Amino acid sequence: MGTFGSIRRDIQAALERDPAARGPIEVILTYPGFHARELHRLAHSLYRRRVPVLPRFIGWFARWFTGIEIHPGARIGEGLFIDHGMGVVIGETAEIGDDCHLTQGVTLGGTSNRREQRHPTLGRGVVVGAGAQLLGAITIGERARIGAGSVVVTNVPAYATVVGVPGKVVAYYDPGNDTTVRLPDPEWDRIEELSQRLEEMTARIVALETELKQRNLPAPETSQVRPTRQ
Repeated sequence: MGTFGSIRRDIQAALERDPAARGPIEVILTYPGFHARELHRLAHSLYRRRVPVLPRFIGWFARWFTGIEIHPGARIGEGLFIDHGMGVVIGETAEIGDDCHLTQGVTLGGTSNRREQRHPTLGRGVVVGAGAQLLGAITIGERARIGAGSVVVTNVPAYATVVGVPGKVVAYYDPGNDTTVRLPDPEWDRIEELSQRLEEMTARIVALETELKQRNLPAPETSQVRPTRQ
């Protein structure tokens, strides 16, 4: 696909994934995610040709103009849609597959100072929610979904849904049956059990206090342990 074909696909991605988009002209003129992507396309082309300084200057201008920071070295596939986009950061060795969807505040960051692969790799069709942090040379499988505010530091399998800090898989999408299978969550089950027991104990205490008042009996006093003198 040529450059103009790729740009048309970027426009189409915005029209397909943003119900607020009213037409191609609106996307071209008013969508900062589109502007950042096209400026990165130019910067990356110069970066691959080892042109000094200018690619980084274009990246700096794109950040100033759109609020989206993409290093010229990042490799981005076709049909990326950056929704709103303010605060998005994409590092030098990050790789983004076709048809991915990023929202505001997303970071594809590194955890190493070495000149090596140190940023995330996103498979095809990955969706990353607002404020999510993907850190290190991790791989996010095809069609995975990362919940808003999650912090992901390990690999994520394809079709998985990840939430939390640190991020953990809570569901899988089954493309064959077009269904989502939720996984058991022992921690949440334990919290629910403790919450239920607390409610039961509170109800028993209230019932006991009510019974004592009806019998005109004093409520039991909590014993106090007096500290011993040194």
